[in-house]
Amino acid sequence: MIHHISIAANQPQHVAEVLAELCQGQAIPFPYHEGSYIALTFDPHGTMIEVLPRGTELKPGEEDSWSSNPQSSSYNAFHAAVSIAASEAQIYQIAKREGWYVQTCDRKGFFSVIEVWIENQQLLEFLPPTLAAQYLAFTEPRSLQQFLSMMANS
Repeated sequence: MIHHISIAANQPQHVAEVLAELCQGQAIPFPYHEGSYIALTFDPHGTMIEVLPRGTELKPGEEDSWSSNPQSSSYNAFHAAVSIAASEAQIYQIAKREGWYVQTCDRKGFFSVIEVWIENQQLLEFLPPTLAAQYLAFTEPRSLQQFLSMMANS
């Protein structure tokens, strides 16, 4: 179970507010890192999305491991799939209002996700209830074992 994730954004407060709207939660300032915000979902898992200023880097072995790198790329390999109560229509409406690229993607017939590119640079996959049910059915242990067996035999 992943309880919180961190992403980078050019406008951390605004992004946190939009993510909180998608999750039907609340955005607050992150008390330990100036300029950062947290989207609280108030779900039973304690899910939070931290939104840090673009260029923030976390480094191991340093007491204050947060630093800024103005030369960082605006893209990265990180993404997450997040189940939310909002409908597919609500996700599209909010993403389009923000000018963010949004599309529903079929993952080879196993499940679908709604890709929302935060500020058109950071990927988050959202699963409204209908898509979350598909995802959970696919990731149920027996289903995953069947999938792995099928992959090994192909």
